[in-house]
Amino acid sequence: MGMLDTSDLGEVSIRNSPSWRRAGSLPEGADDGDSDTSSFRPSRLPPVRRPGHPFAGMCLMYRRFLIVFPLAWIWLWNVCGEAVPDEPFWQDVAVRIRTAPDLTNAVFRKVCVDKENGVYVLTDRGVARVWDDVLALDRSFRPLAGRIPKDITVSPAGDLYYLFDDAWLSNGQNGRPGGRLEPGVFDRIAVGPAGEVWFSGPGRVSGLGLPDEALPDPVKQARVIEVIPRRENGHPALIADGVLCYFDPAEERYVSPRAGATTAVAFAMESPEAAFLWAGSRQGLERQRMKNSAADPRAAGETALPWPEVNAIAVVDGGLWLGTTRGAVFKNLGGDSRYAIPVAPGIAAPEHRYYAGPRWLPSDDVLSLAVGPDGTVWVLTPAGLGGIAFRQMTLATKAEWFHRKIRSRNLRFGLTGERRLFAPGDLVNSEIVDTDNDGGWTSYYLGALAAEYAVTRGERVRKEAWESFGALERLQELSTVPGFSARTIERRGFKFSDTDRWREAEDPGWDWKGHTSSDEICSQTFAHAVMWEWVATNAVERARIATNYMRIVDHILDHDLYYVDVDGQPTLWGRWNPKYLNWFPHTIHDRRLNSAEITASLQLAFRMTGNPRYRTAAYELFDQHGYLTNILTSMREIAPTLGYVHQGNEMGDEWNHSDDELAFFTYWVLCRFAFTPDLQRQFLAMVQDHWEFERPERYPIWNFIYAACGGVDYDPAGAVWTLRGIPLDTINWPVRNSHRKDLHRPEPNFLGRELAELLPPGERLMARINTQPFILDAGDGLTDFPGDEYLLGYWLGRQVGAIGPAR
Repeated sequence: MGMLDTSDLGEVSIRNSPSWRRAGSLPEGADDGDSDTSSFRPSRLPPVRRPGHPFAGMCLMYRRFLIVFPLAWIWLWNVCGEAVPDEPFWQDVAVRIRTAPDLTNAVFRKVCVDKENGVYVLTDRGVARVWDDVLALDRSFRPLAGRIPKDITVSPAGDLYYLFDDAWLSNGQNGRPGGRLEPGVFDRIAVGPAGEVWFSGPGRVSGLGLPDEALPDPVKQARVIEVIPRRENGHPALIADGVLCYFDPAEERYVSPRAGATTAVAFAMESPEAAFLWAGSRQGLERQRMKNSAADPRAAGETALPWPEVNAIAVVDGGLWLGTTRGAVFKNLGGDSRYAIPVAPGIAAPEHRYYAGPRWLPSDDVLSLAVGPDGTVWVLTPAGLGGIAFRQMTLATKAEWFHRKIRSRNLRFGLTGERRLFAPGDLVNSEIVDTDNDGGWTSYYLGALAAEYAVTRGERVRKEAWESFGALERLQELSTVPGFSARTIERRGFKFSDTDRWREAEDPGWDWKGHTSSDEICSQTFAHAVMWEWVATNAVERARIATNYMRIVDHILDHDLYYVDVDGQPTLWGRWNPKYLNWFPHTIHDRRLNSAEITASLQLAFRMTGNPRYRTAAYELFDQHGYLTNILTSMREIAPTLGYVHQGNEMGDEWNHSDDELAFFTYWVLCRFAFTPDLQRQFLAMVQDHWEFERPERYPIWNFIYAACGGVDYDPAGAVWTLRGIPLDTINWPVRNSHRKDLHRPEPNFLGRELAELLPPGERLMARINTQPFILDAGDGLTDFPGDEYLLGYWLGRQVGAIGPAR
């Protein structure tokens, strides 16, 4: 949203009570929000948007302010624009299956799913079945217990069939299907749509109804023959030692249309008259018409698969599932499919959706796959069985899932914490550990809670916001330096990270971590701003917020714009002094960023207290040291600039994406608490300048912060695309994409992007917001992130009106 002074708009004013001033409730000189404390009033923000609120009348009320405040046009656009509807989408979820002890070191061969969604796996020890989340040998039927089939399959009707050395049977259809076979001849079974049953073995296929001479030589000579039934009545296809053969009605015999090693085949139908099949090999996928001997020419122009070595194919509505030696792939053939990427308005689904790595699969070498009636894709690998389920949800239900996940799994003393896993993916053996930026991550989670409260006015979330704010207060309470916020805290003797940066607190049994950087100050400035703007409902609460924040700002002013630790020295990055900042050329981002940070802090301090000290300090930096010029420097000027080394750190050798994070959270305060409307306009142009670099990331938080600053050309559809695609699994699983054949790699660049295209969130690294998403390979599976980035992105989107309520 844009910014407007709403002090005289009556019921639409942001004031929450008729009188905010109470004796002793605010620091000396504080602005209680009801009275002017100087000849100039800082600009105010429009009221919080409520779900279902009739905005037409309110928009008309603001017309008379458009001439006075041009930025009101921007706010009006955001408020009255159409939100992206929160409609149900299909969320992909990994289904993790444990292997029972009786299958330790078993050889897995094939997976099948029956009409009741029963999942069966053929192993060298017999048929196993999934029981809840365990794969164990199936002893359901006493006559079959202990017997080891040569093959299993599921008929088109959904019944499981068994092939033994000398017999075959099914327990479906009241146990009627079955019969005896010549011992030792057949090792494969297949069932057609009309109940036909085919058997195959070395050089033999039973049930085709053809003389031996009608079979091509590759079949007669093959050691392994796979029978592939059609989806409608007719002769099946055959894969004979890798040679594809199918029946040609015109010649009344089987033909071999292509040489090469075919590894998998599936039938499809364009119409009753036009049958074709998909043939996979070690070179990729080919679409083959059955009425000629040549490959379909449309296959030649297809986009390359992420990995070409195909082992299995399953036809589903709207596409194909492919099992390869390096993951599973959904190939989108159009239409409405649950398996396509959950897109947003104006964004097309990509041709392929790639599932690989331990986030999704036990192993990337897919031996077999099957799709159940409920839509779950079951993937069998040498390391075991896994599933990919698709569950309908809205962004709102997904937000509630992340909310409860954080509350139950990622809080430590009210701080938002990461979990350290002792083995990849093992949450059972994990612990919440301290990190360098606990205060920062907590600030962003607090921002999510504040935005949710601004939208819903729910008392539960308001209480949770104050709990997290209490954690920020605790960071100062345990510090032994007035106004110096600890990075994090821990009970004495249990600190985890950077043990040399810890100090003993006066409170017995506690330690606090020093060396606090500008990261923490920037994030806490944002947190105090949203608490002040959205969560506080009375003078006492605003006084509490102001008191905590003013200690920080006063410490910085009292120490010549440095953040000074227990040793009396500035911390490595807690530096806003002109001698430090203006030493850098404009091509190094720190000069622009830190100028914006200290300006934002002084603006918020002035807004909270009305004390002219803070405004005077800011304008001195503008007029005497060029800080406004620094802030308005275009991001296009940021470039490699070597030779500026600060305490061993080369400052201009890379585009630092942590600085992008700090910049956008600074922009929130810079724009929404600007001293004047003219500064607001200048700051907004500066945010837009930076936003153009971040647009390709489709990052929700950057989108909606830009919108909240007044931007109208932000990308709500791209943000919703990201929110829908973010996995529910927040572990930083190893992700590898450098082998993929469907991606394009740019030349080495200053932004550090390793990809030309943005991969869907489920195909890339799970990381914090200070990490750019164009990374090919990363992750180790040893950290569980909270997921607060999703919450903050979603609720900011709701608060600025970019995302509608759930439908």
